[in-house]
Amino acid sequence: MGKIAAAQGILAGKVALITGGTSGIGECTVRDFLAQGARVMFSGTRAEAGQLLVAELALIHGADAIRFFCGDVADYEQTTAMVGATEEAFGRLDILFNNAGMGFFGETPDIGAADWERVIAVDLHSVFYASKAAIPLMRCQGGGAIINNASVSGMAGDYSFTAYSAAKGGVINYTRALALDHARDNIRVNAVCPGLIATTITQHSVNNPLLRQGFEDNIPLGRIGRVEEVAKLVRFLASDDASYMTGAIIPVDGGLTAWSGQPNMPKLLGLA
Repeated sequence: MGKIAAAQGILAGKVALITGGTSGIGECTVRDFLAQGARVMFSGTRAEAGQLLVAELALIHGADAIRFFCGDVADYEQTTAMVGATEEAFGRLDILFNNAGMGFFGETPDIGAADWERVIAVDLHSVFYASKAAIPLMRCQGGGAIINNASVSGMAGDYSFTAYSAAKGGVINYTRALALDHARDNIRVNAVCPGLIATTITQHSVNNPLLRQGFEDNIPLGRIGRVEEVAKLVRFLASDDASYMTGAIIPVDGGLTAWSGQPNMPKLLGLA
């Protein structure tokens, strides 16, 4: 049943590489891409989690449809090897989803140099490393799609998330520059910018009643996002349905970035 559905999916015949694919948005995108007919290589640093996911999904979509690469995307050699392993396994690469990321909470005087460098390496350098290795393959094939997972924190600042905001701001402008450089290669490059999404990484905010209420009060839709709501947008950007989109920076945030930050006067005045 799964294999028949996959053959007819919107990504049928395409090969995708997804970084940070063992949990959260990445894992959901792995599942979604397979269901839509793609063959998928995904990466992560947790070998056991990756192997368990492969075993589960191979039963549904076939052993030839999925591979796992255990490695650290903050390392140039490992990331280059990851792209090479994708080509070796599937013979091509059509879609790159640079999803791996991490954050660090703290004001600048309290952030160690090693912590700053790790966040920049995982969130920004990895996007460059994977794109550098993938673009020559896509260029030889006649095109491809790169989707970068940025953040609303890259579109504006957040309290005590200086390293994360700096890295994700870099991802956003790198996305634009990459889109310009490779438009004539028929390589489309876009970025998604999630707000707070319920994942294992964000559970400290989701499960804290005070923090959760603070987020929900500021989100016009009044709720925290779901991983599938990001994965479906990534799927669209990866597909031929988005063939005229490149250089786009798209928030997935329940309307959060539509707000200027000014007080909600109708609410404060009792009019709403």
